[in-house]
Amino acid sequence: MATTPEPASPAIAHRHRELLRQLPFSDTQDFDDASRGLIARREPNAVTDADGRVVWDNDTYGFLHGDAPDTVNPSLWRQSQLVATAGLFEVVPGIYQVRGMDLSNTTFVEGDEGVVVIDTLLSKETGAAALALYREHRGDRPVKAIVYTHSHADHYGGAKGFVTQEQADSGAVAIFAPEGFVEHAVAENVYAGTAMNRRAGYMYGAALDRGVRGQVGAGLGQTLATGEVTFVPPTHLVTTTGHQETVDGVRMVFQMAPGTEAPAEMLIHLPDFHALCAAEDATHTFHNLLTLRGAVVRDPHAWAKYLNQTLDLFGGNTEVVFASHHWPVWGADRVTGFLTAQRDLYAYVHDQTLRLMNKGLTGPEIAEELVLPPALDRAWHARGYYGSVSHNVKAVYQRYLGWFDGNPANLWQHTPTGRAHRYTELAGGIGPLVEAARRAFDAGDFRWAAELLNHALFTDPAHQGARELQADTFEQLGYGAENGTWRNVYLSGATELRHGPFGTPTRTNAPDVIAHLSAEMLFDALAIQVDGPRAWDEHLTVDVALTDTGERHRLTLANGVLTHTSAARPGTADVTITTVRAALPVLAGGALTASELQAAGIVLEGDTSVLDRLVAVLDPGDPDFAIVTP
Repeated sequence: MATTPEPASPAIAHRHRELLRQLPFSDTQDFDDASRGLIARREPNAVTDADGRVVWDNDTYGFLHGDAPDTVNPSLWRQSQLVATAGLFEVVPGIYQVRGMDLSNTTFVEGDEGVVVIDTLLSKETGAAALALYREHRGDRPVKAIVYTHSHADHYGGAKGFVTQEQADSGAVAIFAPEGFVEHAVAENVYAGTAMNRRAGYMYGAALDRGVRGQVGAGLGQTLATGEVTFVPPTHLVTTTGHQETVDGVRMVFQMAPGTEAPAEMLIHLPDFHALCAAEDATHTFHNLLTLRGAVVRDPHAWAKYLNQTLDLFGGNTEVVFASHHWPVWGADRVTGFLTAQRDLYAYVHDQTLRLMNKGLTGPEIAEELVLPPALDRAWHARGYYGSVSHNVKAVYQRYLGWFDGNPANLWQHTPTGRAHRYTELAGGIGPLVEAARRAFDAGDFRWAAELLNHALFTDPAHQGARELQADTFEQLGYGAENGTWRNVYLSGATELRHGPFGTPTRTNAPDVIAHLSAEMLFDALAIQVDGPRAWDEHLTVDVALTDTGERHRLTLANGVLTHTSAARPGTADVTITTVRAALPVLAGGALTASELQAAGIVLEGDTSVLDRLVAVLDPGDPDFAIVTP
């Protein structure tokens, strides 16, 4: 098998030439905006952790200059050039952004003495580096407040690069977030964190080489930092649109937007600056309605309505809109046009998907049929660099109708492996199946080749011919993708077929996040690890008493389910764990043997062998699970 990437096929090169003729590449306004207000670049723009390990290096994208090579979609190449533009930028006097130092941006709003920070990047290391760059050129202003726009880790994970937990606890720094922030941050990054993080490695191309045949960006940002994800919980929750706060002279008016790009999200208007922070609801891409790493399906109908409300509330007093990703838009007319087109983008895809759904079309059929209006299709900020019309249409279908398309033939299908064996037999064996895939590949029908080869690999994952051709096929699909995450997914699949699994390079279910879960959330995280069939015949009870909060919880394992309650229960539990709230994360991690708990200073009373029985039925997630093979 070839171990290095192949060149682009003639079919892909032809499609790229066609796209160059179709889209307005002569429009360079975005390049002017992305470089506007540059104060300084960080040279070199690599960030290391305490051990000297590189956790971010934007300089690896230095190859993004000139025209697009055949191995990169020219529209994605253009977007990656823009997104890789890094440094400290003045948005307007008093508002500054650091861009190109993580997947997301961080924004500094200057007050009377210090700064209000909007979003903190993903890792402590990149957050600290961004703060240092700001202070180097704007002075050593203290952080007076942090505002988390929403509940995704790349917007709160760098918090301890800006402040300490003690500063938040003492009230020296206020931390604002939308209602539901903690619950949703936890649910997304802990409950399903193992699966999401493994898939995120594909989505962001975390293990891919940077270069014209590798990772060129992710559309929304270049990639994820791999430093320490931290968590400082909010001290103030915003619950209503129109709520105002003034910190260090900085006036902020909040607009709630739950269920849009995140389950807990809000926009922020800064009236004294005539500026709007659009969070992640209006960026220079069609965003995800269902991210490829997996998440709760987002609501494009609500998304459009909130952007309409944004125009109503703030459209008359906004001269610049900036966001948690990408570059700002300046000028009242351009701001209105930008927000209006973004609103119409989400509304159109929602409404037209529902229209076609009600005519009987399924998600994949609608995805092939739905075409954006010309004005949106040619708007660079509406292109599908992160979300796409194709997978967003399927997300809308899933949101309303679920996974089943109504066809009885699809109600009870065999597993992928079961179908693969049957398709292989139908084809006359794996050899003819691979040959059919080769013919499809040579004809430029890479989608069909990938489907055939998937059946071959799920029949025999060790078949060298199928592995090699599937890697080549994924590569061509990646080269052709305008969507940065699609490219990364395809090229990551090719990489694992050639070199084996690369695991999970970035994990957002970090210890600092788990440490701030409520007791109920921690017990839920433990319950998710129970292997139901192994626990069918077990019945045990565990009391957890927290001496510092006065809480008492009863955990019960029965019928393969671990439940918990804080209500008083009769009788004595099999074993009682007495500890303080801060020690609970030990339990959520599955460290439940008597020796482990006692070593952590936890007091045990009763039958400690019950804990061994509980440990015996725990089955933690696998961060290295297979994706492109069974």
